[in-house]
Amino acid sequence: MKVFLWWFLIGATMALAVIMLQGGIREVMQAQGSVWELKLVELLTTIIGGGLLGGCIALILDRIKKS
Repeated sequence: MKVFLWWFLIGATMALAVIMLQGGIREVMQAQGSVWELKLVELLTTIIGGGLLGGCIALILDRIKKS
């Protein structure tokens, strides 16, 4: 579980870094009304998806390393 949590944080941070480089944060800040909420949900799902990807790959590689 510790391996998953560590790599989840790393994956989420990397996803956030990519979003920031592409200007996604600026789009969220400039959005108005309900569009702002949709952009925020889109941003959060991308960050969580990056974390899950990193965590799952780490678990798979850890399992391969142990066998």
